[in-house]
Amino acid sequence: MKRQNRVVIERVSPQINCGEFFIKRVPGQKVEIWADVLVDGHDLIGASVLYKHEGNSKWEEVRMKPDHNDAWTASFVVKDHGFYVYKVQGWVDHGLNWRHGIIRKLDDHQHVKSELLEGARLLEFLIEKVKGDDKNYIQYLIDIFKDEQRYETSIYEVRGERIGQILFRHPDKHLANESIELKVFVDRKKALFSTWYEFFPRSASSDEGKHGTFKDCEKLLPRISKMGFDTLYFPPIHPIGEVNRKGKNNTTKTLEGDVGSCWGIGSKFGGHKDIHPDLGTLSDFKDLIKKAQENGLEVAMDYALQAAPDHPWVKSNPEWFKWRPDGTVQYAENPPKKYQDILPIYFESDKYTELWDACLDILLFWIDCGIRIFRVDNPHTKPFYFWNWIIAEVQKKYPDVIFLAEAFTKPKVMQQLAKQGFTQSYTYFTWRDNKHEITTYLEELTKSESAEYMRPNFWPNTPDINPIHLQRANESKHIQRYVLAATLSSSIGIYGPVFEYMQTDALPGREEYLHSEKFEFKKHNWTKQNYLIDVITKINHIRNKHEALQQTNNLRFCHIHNDNLIAFYKFNEDKTDQLLIVINLDMHHSQQGYVQLPLQHMNGSLPIMVKDLFTGYEYEWFDEWNFVQLHPNLPFHIFKLLS
Repeated sequence: MKRQNRVVIERVSPQINCGEFFIKRVPGQKVEIWADVLVDGHDLIGASVLYKHEGNSKWEEVRMKPDHNDAWTASFVVKDHGFYVYKVQGWVDHGLNWRHGIIRKLDDHQHVKSELLEGARLLEFLIEKVKGDDKNYIQYLIDIFKDEQRYETSIYEVRGERIGQILFRHPDKHLANESIELKVFVDRKKALFSTWYEFFPRSASSDEGKHGTFKDCEKLLPRISKMGFDTLYFPPIHPIGEVNRKGKNNTTKTLEGDVGSCWGIGSKFGGHKDIHPDLGTLSDFKDLIKKAQENGLEVAMDYALQAAPDHPWVKSNPEWFKWRPDGTVQYAENPPKKYQDILPIYFESDKYTELWDACLDILLFWIDCGIRIFRVDNPHTKPFYFWNWIIAEVQKKYPDVIFLAEAFTKPKVMQQLAKQGFTQSYTYFTWRDNKHEITTYLEELTKSESAEYMRPNFWPNTPDINPIHLQRANESKHIQRYVLAATLSSSIGIYGPVFEYMQTDALPGREEYLHSEKFEFKKHNWTKQNYLIDVITKINHIRNKHEALQQTNNLRFCHIHNDNLIAFYKFNEDKTDQLLIVINLDMHHSQQGYVQLPLQHMNGSLPIMVKDLFTGYEYEWFDEWNFVQLHPNLPFHIFKLLS
């Protein structure tokens, strides 16, 4: 292929899989672009980032600045929801080359009559591009460059800054080259910053042995809102299968009164678009959504593409399940775990298009009911391209819908789900406990390419995971884990009230809860208050007030001379909100050490005042290294750097 372009554009970043997938932002965030832009020879070149929202026809332009070794950079800020498109443009800047060359010749005491005539011809193209005084000035330059009698005046003007500025602003982009077009999807702010609270609606009743209802849930909304949560997530609220229903502690023997796992979806009462009759009606659920909004909470639903053996689909669409030669259906397994009460969906079915449409119809139904957040159960057991399609289909019409991927699996699989469109992702934080594990994992999340497309959501516990470090752990450990999640990640969640009441009894040798709520409903004392609840509440309110904690990638770990202490620096875009967090990882003993201020990153200098946002105490630090001591009763500092 014959190409006359002289400028080469390479290594444009960010881009994911050579532009196959989009990066992610929320309104007000910056997109920082880097690219290698180079040319043969020694000519001066120019480069720009061109960008536009999908709803606009006109490109916006921001000029790139050279950095080093032919690397160029620029940034733009996204404002509106939806897709933006961006690309890099590069060109030989003939105007600036002419000026640069003529000045070098003048410095060498050469006569530049011919060069001035060349300049007069070169400036002709500017006449139609500039307006007002600049237009008059360009015409003036053309006239004097052609007039031998005004040679000295011409030289004076060539050396002046005005002509250089005009040439820079209005380059002749003859034979400009461009990169491929790349995309960024702009979600609403909650995609980046959210605080989730999960509980089982069937355990919302205050009466012993009574199945909870949506009306019972309404009574709990003020409590959850007061604690500073903004997202209320319910496990599946659909009818639960009766065939192969699980008993308490995941036993295969069901006793009278056993309610089963709510992830065993579907029965004679309906499927994924129906409500469990003991919870209430669809109207009750819509009322709950509205009441939650009045309390500053948004309801998130579980989206679990699986079916109980007596789900209506098994009869109406048997081709959506994989049947064995003996006429039975293989239940779901994740060895050694067995899910006899769940049938996996057969995505290799010949009738897959009808299946996909039915799955989309479920989402659209609940969206129409007022739901805009879905926690997706086990997405890694369904095809990647299915998720790419269904998320894109939803966001074409509802760009504000958020999808959280509940996938605890191999790293590249989790990353692929994020690439395919998931808004947020569960992470390995649940198991990362010591300083090395935490710092290594956070560096991976925030400093690698995945930071552009994978938004982590940190959960200290879930109904499925009772991590070993929390089993029979004391109050200090629970505080430590919550503060770590709340300050390291902008999106967090807990499974409550199990977490705040420190109910951590486990099945022997397993990371599973004894008497798990997955298989029975519980009576909780929802009015009980404790110190942990107070800490959670205050931490959440600190998060709501400080932009530094409302994003994840703005993280710098700080040196501290004690492996039982972890310290890190977080900040907002313009560094008007700078925080230094120090956490004691030892739940039994006081720990002390010297923490190094990140002076090379901070906005400010020594001496500096710091204020502990939790206690209100202020300190003046005169040195780069400063002493801290943390007791298990209050195992953290959240310092705001004041000056």
